[in-house]
Amino acid sequence: MAVEPGRGNAPAHYTLRAGTQRLDLNACLGRPLRLSWSGAIACTHCGRATRKSFGQGYCYPCFKRLAQCDTCIVKPELCHYYEGTCREPEWGERHCFQPHVVYLANASGLKVGITRATQVPTRWLDQGAVQALPVLAVESRQQAGFVEVLFKETVSDRTNWRAMLKGEVAPLDLAAERDRLLARLDSGLANLRERFGHEAIRILDERAVSLAYPVLEYPRKIVSHNFDKHPEVSGMLHGVKGQYLILDSGVINLRKFTGYEVEVAA
Repeated sequence: MAVEPGRGNAPAHYTLRAGTQRLDLNACLGRPLRLSWSGAIACTHCGRATRKSFGQGYCYPCFKRLAQCDTCIVKPELCHYYEGTCREPEWGERHCFQPHVVYLANASGLKVGITRATQVPTRWLDQGAVQALPVLAVESRQQAGFVEVLFKETVSDRTNWRAMLKGEVAPLDLAAERDRLLARLDSGLANLRERFGHEAIRILDERAVSLAYPVLEYPRKIVSHNFDKHPEVSGMLHGVKGQYLILDSGVINLRKFTGYEVEVAA
């Protein structure tokens, strides 16, 4: 799904991409929606048919070969570019050696995360965050990973997706949380600046933002759909949040099924 932030207090706008077709999901709220998986899966990188999707959309050879599927994407502090063992050095230079942001967000409670500066606020919307605050600007993904490791000593980097989808998220004072964490982690950040340079890791002075989603009704009980178990998913569309469709019959994480051939009827 493609997502764009709403203007002002308006909810985010979602578009479902299926092949060359585009479906305005916001316009489908309150209407029946059916998704039927044909049984076919294609690698989103090379296009070959695969019996199983790896890493959210790749065949196994691509999953083992591509830098974007390496462990360091999930744990950037494990970047091995400087050891000369990056799977795709040119790809790493384009994607990892770019300005990144370390942020605090509230999707199901306080969490820390990192993203390329160009992915703000898309990354927050993908996670279903209702609040977010950029905290630090760094020069590379690896540096962002080192900073995130410091933050994870105190705050989680995980989202409780069930709580996020129930919409029962209490508001937080992210600015106060930022100040508390920066004070606590001051010595660790100083060590990183000594290693990478003072300007490599900069504190940002930005305000927290609030994010809204097109949801008519949140589920009281979370029932998760899975194409691998049931190839057809249908129901009244109650909302979209993160990368989830919220139907009256249950929820489905569409990103999990990237590369699946699906027929959509609305």
